Amino acid sequence: MHDAPIRLSKLMAQREICSRREADSYIEAGLVEVDGEVISVLGTKVSPDVHIKLLPKAQKQQRSKVTILLNKPLGYVSTQPEKGYRAAVELITPSKQFRGDRARAYHPSHLRKLAVVGRLDIDSKGLLVFTQDGALAKRLIGPDTEMEKEYIVSVEGDVTPKVIQKLRSGLLLDGTRLKPAKIETLESGLLRITLKQGKKRQIRRMCEQVGLEVVKLKRVRVGGVPLGNLPEGQWRYLRADEIF
Repeated sequence: MHDAPIRLSKLMAQREICSRREADSYIEAGLVEVDGEVISVLGTKVSPDVHIKLLPKAQKQQRSKVTILLNKPLGYVSTQPEKGYRAAVELITPSKQFRGDRARAYHPSHLRKLAVVGRLDIDSKGLLVFTQDGALAKRLIGPDTEMEKEYIVSVEGDVTPKVIQKLRSGLLLDGTRLKPAKIETLESGLLRITLKQGKKRQIRRMCEQVGLEVVKLKRVRVGGVPLGNLPEGQWRYLRADEIF
């Protein structure tokens, strides 16, 4: 029995070739080949095991998309701010580019359709990812993601083995059981917390449930990409050799 046909754009997104929206634009422009045949009709359904190829113009567009890593300071919000707040994207300027960044030269077009991927609240700092790549964004924060996010967290309160076990086990937040977390005690009052999801103010709310107060929170890694030596308030491009 053969698998049911699937919309070409959906299959392209599932294979992480590009996002569904990008797939539709490439199909409409006649830039997608399926088993050697150009497909240019939106909504076309294909077998799930077909060979899909982007034509050179679409490949070039995909390669031109940028991903930016920012070391967000305190006091900046990740997404569109309310009046009186500053958005982290305002820091992505030529003067704030890390001097050690040789991946590519800054161009104003890199801010076009640049989306923040995964929030960091105003009271948190560290690694914040921006990208023009819809497929990458889905891989990092999609509902089925298993992408790890690592944080160094300073807390006040009694960090007992029982408290650590509760944090690890998957607490309830908003009526939903959280995925198990990795918790490591680095020193008194300092924890390394690794999550595979990112609910709003998740770590702060987890700690509140077990009687701890978060004093400082810094994200130091997303997937296989660490914050490294990127100075606070500066940004750089994701290098070709770096994989989330």
